[in-house]
Amino acid sequence: MLPEPLTGFVLAGGKSTRMGQDKAALSLHGPTLLETALATVRSVAGQVFILGSAELYSTYGPTIADIFPECGPLGGIHAALSSTKTQFNLVLAVDTPFLSSELLRYISERALASGAAVTAPEIHAYPQPLCAVYSRGFLPIAERALKRGDFKITPLFPRDSTLLITEAELAGFAFTAEMFDNLNTPEDLERARRRSPGRNP
Repeated sequence: MLPEPLTGFVLAGGKSTRMGQDKAALSLHGPTLLETALATVRSVAGQVFILGSAELYSTYGPTIADIFPECGPLGGIHAALSSTKTQFNLVLAVDTPFLSSELLRYISERALASGAAVTAPEIHAYPQPLCAVYSRGFLPIAERALKRGDFKITPLFPRDSTLLITEAELAGFAFTAEMFDNLNTPEDLERARRRSPGRNP
């Protein structure tokens, strides 16, 4: 774990429309996607919560429901920042099983050192808002957007307080773009099951 307090959140409450079933409960090399994500985040953060339904996920750990329901991942980020007791908060999507503890630790350390409102990796020139560290300073930004019905996350990143970790920087530490592959469809899941199970340290 990091020396400074950091709270972790696994975003599990998606509709999983393209997958056809709840992604969090899908098995990959043994554990479910939710179990894998929780284990990875717990290796970095002192406290870890699940953003999603208590009815579905409370057996895995403490859950937090959206204050603004049906608003996508931004609603989950808002719920996380509304409930957290720490300044910095790691948010990870449940459907990215190849992200390692080392990568999350690196992103978190960069966030704590910079003090940025948002710290996120940038892959193929796109920020990754669901593998990112948010400070509590992002809460009012998220709340204003939700109230006006604007649910896209990356356009909300404040220009003067966002740290984007480039793909080149990540590659220097052997973190690859393939680590960010997410599972949206049954085909994605099948490809993931053909990959080596020893992907997370």
